[in-house]
Amino acid sequence: MAVTATDIVVNKSNLSEARLIETSLPGPDALAAGQALLKIDTYALTANNISYGVAGDFLGYWDFFPAEDGFGRIPVWGFADVVASRAEGVHAGDRLYGYYPMGTYLVVEPGRVTKHSFLDMADHRQARSPIYNQYLFTKTDAAHSPEFEPEISLFRPLFTTSFLLDDYLADNAFFGADTVVLSSASSKTALGLAFILSKRGGPKVIGLTSPRNKMFVESLGLYDQTVTYDDLETLEQRPTAFVDMAGNADVLRRLHMHLTDNLKDSCLVGATHWEASGLGGNSGDLPGPKPQMFFAPTHAKKRMDDWTPAGFQDRVSAVWADFIPKTKAWMHHTNINGAAAALDAYFETLAGKVDPSNGQIVSLWDD
Repeated sequence: MAVTATDIVVNKSNLSEARLIETSLPGPDALAAGQALLKIDTYALTANNISYGVAGDFLGYWDFFPAEDGFGRIPVWGFADVVASRAEGVHAGDRLYGYYPMGTYLVVEPGRVTKHSFLDMADHRQARSPIYNQYLFTKTDAAHSPEFEPEISLFRPLFTTSFLLDDYLADNAFFGADTVVLSSASSKTALGLAFILSKRGGPKVIGLTSPRNKMFVESLGLYDQTVTYDDLETLEQRPTAFVDMAGNADVLRRLHMHLTDNLKDSCLVGATHWEASGLGGNSGDLPGPKPQMFFAPTHAKKRMDDWTPAGFQDRVSAVWADFIPKTKAWMHHTNINGAAAALDAYFETLAGKVDPSNGQIVSLWDD
């Protein structure tokens, strides 16, 4: 017997076109050997998910949850429960943290199952980083606390990128810079990186943000200075590393033109300003260093090889344990339930209308 899944799909070439669709998936009695049926409970919806859509073709994000006719399923991070399983080591009732479509159900093919996690071994996912294919059992996950599930969904995947960015900068001695500038300073990846840099000490940390978000960014106490995009040209002429979370081509150009040789590294991470994103294109004629795309899974693999996967997780977890309790003071979260409301939340996020102090926790299921 089949189950009917509801998903949000978006036009790959026009993210403003999105709709709800229904598809048929094998139900508990129809699963093939080695499959498990997951009921997607809640997920976080942030500007980072819009970045996945912007870079969907460039970085392969559309490949995880394929759709038809030029549409795709934007991935999100959250929690699901195993409804039924014919995969050894995975049982009905298990709760999982991982990577999901914006939908109600997902069929996975668990492999490399341990007491801590498994990988989805579905053929279409194997060309992509295992970081995105791993599902963690909450019952054995040292970083899991039920009361922090909203904050885990909102910050955990982005915090790993924050950790890796800090490591990348430190591993390169900050490229000789004594100042680090973060665009989209209110974004969750930027907040995580600013937190780690502030704990590290050393370089001055400056947040670039919109006038609307300036007060919020200043209230966090994470940045040494907060500058609006309009005032970008007031940045002091000092050796500077730029970490670009916004992906706004005009901001990138203006920063390069302003700092010129004082810009020591230009690192492209996200595209929260998706509508103005150039993803580093047409940037070869800018003064200063050539902007380079930072792909977190590549740097993560390097560190896993250096430290072993367990050693890598230990290092991330140690910083995470200090970070996550503080997030409750920075922001609240809103629960959004129902398929229609979930679709509306997507459009609000796409339009950049979500207050940075509000974390959206979404479920396509009604209360």
